[in-house]
Order: sequence, then C-alpha cells, then structure tokens
Amino acid sequence: MIQTKMLSTGRALARAVLTKHTLQRGILQNRSKIVSVFNRHFHHPTEKNVVISSYPKIVVPNCTFADFVWADLDKWPDKTSVVCGITGRGYTYALTYKMSIAFAACLRNKLKLQDGDCVAVMLPNCPEFPLATLGSIQAGCIVTTVNPIYTAEEVSTQLSNSKAKVIITSPECYNVVKQAIELLKQPIHIIVTESKDGLPPGAIKFAEFAENFNEDTQCLRSVRRTPDDTLFLPYSSGTTGLPKGVELMNRNIVATCLQQAEQKLSVILPTTATHQDVTVCVLPFFHIYGLTVSLLSKMSLGLKIVTLPKFDPETYLNAQAKYKGTLLFVVPSIVLFLSSHPKVNHTHLDSIKLIMSGAAPLAATDVDRFLDKTGSGVAVMQGYGLTETSPTVCMQESGSQNFASVGSLVANTEAKIVHMDNHDKVMGPNEVGELWVRGPQVMKGYHNNPAANEETFRPGGWMRTGDLGYYDEEFAFYITDRLKELIKVKGYQVAPAELEGILRSHPDISEAAVIGVPHPRHGETPKAFVIKKPGTSPSVESVKEFVADKVASYKKLGDLVFVDDIPKSAAGKILRREVKAKFT
Repeated sequence: MIQTKMLSTGRALARAVLTKHTLQRGILQNRSKIVSVFNRHFHHPTEKNVVISSYPKIVVPNCTFADFVWADLDKWPDKTSVVCGITGRGYTYALTYKMSIAFAACLRNKLKLQDGDCVAVMLPNCPEFPLATLGSIQAGCIVTTVNPIYTAEEVSTQLSNSKAKVIITSPECYNVVKQAIELLKQPIHIIVTESKDGLPPGAIKFAEFAENFNEDTQCLRSVRRTPDDTLFLPYSSGTTGLPKGVELMNRNIVATCLQQAEQKLSVILPTTATHQDVTVCVLPFFHIYGLTVSLLSKMSLGLKIVTLPKFDPETYLNAQAKYKGTLLFVVPSIVLFLSSHPKVNHTHLDSIKLIMSGAAPLAATDVDRFLDKTGSGVAVMQGYGLTETSPTVCMQESGSQNFASVGSLVANTEAKIVHMDNHDKVMGPNEVGELWVRGPQVMKGYHNNPAANEETFRPGGWMRTGDLGYYDEEFAFYITDRLKELIKVKGYQVAPAELEGILRSHPDISEAAVIGVPHPRHGETPKAFVIKKPGTSPSVESVKEFVADKVASYKKLGDLVFVDDIPKSAAGKILRREVKAKFT
C-alpha cells in the first residue's frame, strides 16, 4: 500500500512548486512555436542513399530535462509515480517532486556540490532510484549510473573516470563501494538507502536528505544548466575496447522521450483522473534501456512505475498480477518466460497492451508462441538502439508483423549503410554494410576520450554504430551482425579487451583472446583462448575462477581453451574473426 503521507500532497503543492521553480508551461505546450536547436550532429542530408525518418518532425523544446519531466505534473500530482513491486513502498508524483527538490537542496547546501559535478547512482530498481537521479539532476549535477553487481575494481574504475564526488547506493552494495573508494584513494561521500540493520559507519542516510522538507531551496536558484550540458554519463564499450563514459545531453534525453511518444509507436493513453498506464520494471535502470525507455520517458507521461530489483519468476508474476501492468519493456528471455512458464495465466496477461522487446533479437516464432498464449490483442514491438543514441534509433510500429526487422527510423533520425572497407561508398536497399546514424538523440561524445570520438564520428555529424545491417524497399532496418567486438550476455555488454587484460594479469598466462559464442539462454557467453607461460600448468577451472573473482557475474567466462598461438595483425591487434575461424 502506498504510504498515506504520500497521498496527502495535492494539486496545490504541484502548482506551487511549478510556479516557484519557474517551469515554463508554455515552452512545452506550444511546441509548434519553438525553433528547436538541434545538437551538432544533426544536419539536412545531401548525400546519396541517406534514409530519412518517415515520421513528422518533432520539435525538441529548448529546455533541460528537469523542466521537461515535470512539465505536466499538475495534471497528475496524486497519481502514484513509483512503487516497489515487492513491499508496496511508493510515492505520488507530487511527493516525488517535493523529495527530489529537498534532496537537490541538501546536495548543494550540505555537500557543496556545484553545476557539472558528478553523482554516481549505484542502486537496484527501487523507488529511491528516480528520487536520487532526479534530485541530483535538479542540483545541477551529472549522473553516472553504476551496475550494482559490479566488483570493487569495476566501481573504482568508473568513479575515477567520471570523477564522481558522491555515490548513492544500497546497504547491500555498501561494502563493495567502500572497497572501491579505498582503491581509489580519494574521499567520496556515500549516501545509503534505509536498512533494517541501521546505517553503515560514515554513510549519510538517504532519507535525511530526501525528507528534509525544511531545507532552504534558495540554493537551487543558482543552478545554471543548458540543453547542451551533459546530463547522464552511462558507460559503454562503444565500438571497441574498454568501457567509456557516454556524454548524453539534456537535449538528447528530451529528444528520445519525444521520439518514443510518437503515436504510431505507442499505445499509451493519457494519464487522467480515471486512467493510468502501468509498467512493471525489471530491466535495470542503470542501463540506458531501462533508464530512458522504461523509467524517465514514462514518468514524463505520468505512468505508474512498479520497480523490481531483479528478475525472479515469482515476484515478477506477483507484481504483474497485483498492479496489472499494461506496458512491459523486456528482453527476449522474459517474452519466452511469459510464453512457456506453467504458472503464467490470464491474471498475468490480460492487462497487457504492449510488449516492447529490445537488447537482442526476438524471433518471429517466439512472438507467435507468445501471441498464442495471450491472444492477438497484445502489440509486440522490437527496437534498436545504443547507449550512444539515448538509446532509440529504430522502433517497430504497433501492430507490425515483420519481426525480422528492428523497425524504421524514429522521428528526426537519418541513417545510411556504409561499405565496411570503403566509407565513401554508401549502399542501397538490401545491401549489407555498417549502419551510420545522426539525429538529436546522438551523444555529445565519449568523456575525455578524443581518440574514441575520432574513431566514432565522421564528417557531416555521422556516428558509426559498429553494427552491420541493411534496409529494405520499405525502409525497414535489419541488424545482421556486429563490427564491434562486444559480447552480449543477457543483453549486457561485455568487452573482450577487459577480460583479456584480466587474463594477462594471471601469473601463468602470457596472452589471451576472448570472443563471444552462442548460448541457448544468455544469447552469448565469453570464451577465452589463452597461452600458458613456459613451465606452468594452470587448470581451466582455476583460471576461470581467477577471472570470476574480478568481474560481475555476467562477465564470467563460459569456456576456456589453452592454445599455442593467437592470430594477430602486423600491428599486434587480435584478429577475432580469425580466432573464431581457427578455434570454433
């Protein structure tokens, strides 16, 4: 049950806070009158074979995401914004706004954070996640999201690169965070959500900031953030190499929210006094898909967000049955679960209007199996995107039956298929090449990484995706393979270079190559080929355990083989295609 104090705030509060913090309703209501200032990667195409989105152009308001997300708050202040699908703990929209403002003020007043400072959010899906994220944004800060199952080494690397000054985490992650900060050897404030076991030593209680409604909010008047300022700093391996910070601007996130709201791509009904769509969110919010597609864009429309910290069949089905989720944003494995699990019945399925699947391909046979169980009234859609594109690039229309395709380009987006070896050659329909894109959702660039930016961006504002694909005569896009070296395990990105570096640090290993191999449940799993140092005899299991101790569970090696040599180029780069051809 939603806490009673959370229902006590109403429209008066919403109007007051909207007026107080100068959110200009006219900016977002009269979008047709605004001249949108797109980011530097958007230009009108003059090249041959450039595909332009067929949807009407959207006008991206020249505002920050903080203004955008709360623009219609006075329409649904008493509606539930977020609720825990297990405990029932939750908040109304008005209280979510009020608490995020209090949290922001405390960050500025008590921790002395300034515009552009970085705050790390390392939380599972929970009601505090949007409070922490939106509060940090309203304090003028950049948010970097951290996987809560990361090891201390992985957390320390991200904290160091992002230069985070504060980390917000859960009691379960506290020890890992503490170890990460010790490795970093730099002081970072730790804010911890509430625990039955009490507050860890040296930590700040989350509620002391979020529920401090007496905190002076005058400090927020000095926040000066623009649409072109970095808002989020998620980490992605991009086309190659180790994880890099992806600088997503306010404008990028506002654009992707509007792109997803295109009428032909959505079955969401307006939130009113008598209706509120519901989404049960199990996709992790630290990931760009969960963050913008299932959380932030839906909060801007007034949906009820039901959070689950991880996928567990029983809790997932219980939450879906209790809260009657109407929109589900999932990965293919969850669609398969709903299609085949014996406990899934009409109480879990009858409320569903839309299932959006992403992160990996969903086969047409899997869709057919799901629709056989739910009936034809459910729209099943797929999409394609990257962390670097906030993430939307392509989405299927509601009711599409072409499940081999990832859909067509979302509004304001352009794309071309470029020859893999000759970038001056742009391919036509049904010709496979590398997909290049541009649009208002494309990132500013990689954080402090000019070499990666040089590799990724091309003249004219084009961004290389590293993915191979083509489009047909109807301008539906198909992704066939990846130029990039990433391995996708359960929808998560695993960088071979990271695992190879860990393997080479083993005292008995001189060289290593890692590739992705097919896996029946996980999509792919990492497989290592390693060369032993002379005179040593490490076992396969001991080396796999060595790696497992240093990485998150989804990065663990599925298999390892000892070899005598590893194919490399003259420059010493591992030739992964040759590795696959030679050893698999």
